[in-house]
Parts: sequence; structure tokens; C-alpha cells
Amino acid sequence: MLPWVLGFVIFTAGPMLYSFYLAFTDYDVLSPPRWVGPVNFVRALTDDPLFWVALFNTAYYVLIAVPLYLVASFLVALAVNQRVAGIHIYRTIYYLPSITPLVASSILWLMMFQSDFGLVNSVLTELGLPTRKWLFDPEVAKLVFVVMGFWAIGSSMVTFLAGLQSISEALYDAAAIDGAGVWARFRHVTVPMMTPLIFFNLILGIIGSFQVFTSAYIITRGGPANSTLFYVLYLYDNGWQFLKMGYASALAWILFVIVLAFTVLQFKLADRWVYYEGGLRSTRRDT
Repeated sequence: MLPWVLGFVIFTAGPMLYSFYLAFTDYDVLSPPRWVGPVNFVRALTDDPLFWVALFNTAYYVLIAVPLYLVASFLVALAVNQRVAGIHIYRTIYYLPSITPLVASSILWLMMFQSDFGLVNSVLTELGLPTRKWLFDPEVAKLVFVVMGFWAIGSSMVTFLAGLQSISEALYDAAAIDGAGVWARFRHVTVPMMTPLIFFNLILGIIGSFQVFTSAYIITRGGPANSTLFYVLYLYDNGWQFLKMGYASALAWILFVIVLAFTVLQFKLADRWVYYEGGLRSTRRDT
């Protein structure tokens, strides 16, 4: 276990503890940290309007993107779970974008949503529909990033596909004998049996969406008018552009607390809707 323990202490636990210390300091990288107490946290919560702008943009993205991605990946998994010729090719096609480097896919989407020569506006022009300055319009810029996220639903799709293939055919046969149609079997067999994986992908989706960074950094740098200034991008700017490393560390720990709170909340609510073959996730299995 020694190599793993050393790696964890040196590359994970150590930097986390040091960043926690830096969160209570004034540190510009060029000079030694100076202890200032909870000033960075107070400033973020009471005296930094961009903090709330970045938090709102991120929350907006999470609340819209996560449910849509879950539904889309689940529907795609249902589609590629069919026994048709060449289904392995379709599964590969849907999965490949999720392993494409984010930098490459961000540049691709930037070209597609260009105002003057982008593919999206070209298609709209051919259809006689109005075009928009997608990446320069504060009203729709965040939605563009939501659309971009559909490019990477392949990883969730694979998880759902594995879950669908693990559902016993005996359950469907029993439901059919009881007179359940296609929709009833989907509602009362497929969905309940898939709730553990829905819960798993929900947790990962929330954590990942709170950390959206690469596409915003490459495409818009937080613009226009801070409409795509997501939280991690703002954290990065404070740490590496403005060299406010102590303040950036405080922002990182605030994000950690927010994500942890959402995760704990989801685990608490999971008792009400996540089912396993033995019953509800709750320990009160006799109920």
C-alpha cells in the first residue's frame, strides 16, 4: 500500500491541506503567504459581485444541463440496446465524442457557432430562419454550452447500457404475463431497476457540471458581459491571471462545500426513489 499512500499524501491530501491554509492568507505567489484569517471567505460572500455572477452562471448550467444529459443518455442507451444489425457501430459512434479531447471539441464547436461562417447559422440561413450571434449574445451564450455538453453523453450512455443489459428478462416476462404493455413494463420494471445508475450518473453529472471550465476558457473566456463566467473559470482567473492565490483557494473550498452539500442531499433523497433488487436503498428494508 505504500506507493498508493505516498501518492495520495503527496499529490492529493497534501495539496488540499496546503490550499486550505492558503485560503486564510494573502498570497500572490511572488511573496510568502501572509495570514489574514477568514477575510477571503468574507470578501467572496459579501464584497465580490463577480463571485455571485459566476455562481449563478454555474448553477444555471447545472440545473439545465444535468437533467437534459441524463434524459438524453438514457434514451440513447435504450436505442442502442436494441438487437439490430450493426448496433455495435452505433454504440461506438455515440461513445467516441466523449473521449475526444475537450480542447479539440471546443474548437470544433467554436467554428460551428461562429456568427459569420459557422455551420449553425449557415443551416438556419438555408432554411430561411433568423440567425444569431450565438457566442456574443448574453441571452443565449450559456445555452450554447448546454448544447455543447450533449457531445459527451457517451460515457453515461455506456453506464446505462450496461444496466439495461443486466435487467433480468424474467421480470419483463412476469410483467407481460400480468398484462403489462410496453409502457407499463418500461415504467414499472426498467425505470425502477435503473434508478441506481440514474443516481450514480446524477451525482457525477452534478460534480462535473459544477467544474465546467475548458470550453468556456477556450471559446468565450467568460464573455459576453460575464454571461459565461463559470465558477471554475473565475477561480482560475483569480489564481493564475490576477495572482490572488489565497482568494482562489478560498473560492475552491467554497466550491467544495457546495458540491459536498449537493452530494449529501442527493444521498439523503435517494432513500425515497433509488431501488435495488432487495428494495429501497434505505436501511429500513422492512418498510
